[in-house]
Amino acid sequence: MNTLSYKTVSLNKETISKEWYLIDAENEVLGRLCSRVALILRGKHKPSYTPHVDCGDNVIVINADKVRMTGKKFNEYIYLSHTGYPGGQKAKTPKQMLANNPRSLVEHAIKGMLPKNRLGSQLFRNIYVYAGSEHPHQAQQPKEINLNSIR
Repeated sequence: MNTLSYKTVSLNKETISKEWYLIDAENEVLGRLCSRVALILRGKHKPSYTPHVDCGDNVIVINADKVRMTGKKFNEYIYLSHTGYPGGQKAKTPKQMLANNPRSLVEHAIKGMLPKNRLGSQLFRNIYVYAGSEHPHQAQQPKEINLNSIR
């Protein structure tokens, strides 16, 4: 039996090939959009996926202010945060988050779908979210991707 054909190839920093993808978030449901973006950031769509290495791609999300939520979540869902001081609990709805900073809603959802460790922090640096349709990453020649094509 030839055991050399059964070796598992593990990626490292030198062997990773990263690409740039452009995703339009207009009229996309927030959770479905962010789960697919997290999958691309993690690199799980590649056959050479390695769990402990940043082997994912860079993602540019445009039109983050036009994302939608199903049901009554847009007005009734509550994001809680705490300052660390007594009585420092703060509550915001998605509508308030979009009014203050349109990028924060998408970034918060994507960050929640990444690992909670140093790798997750490193992966989060590969996402670029913009409220409008313009972005300054033309030089990277991002490929526009349809979210329904990713499995």
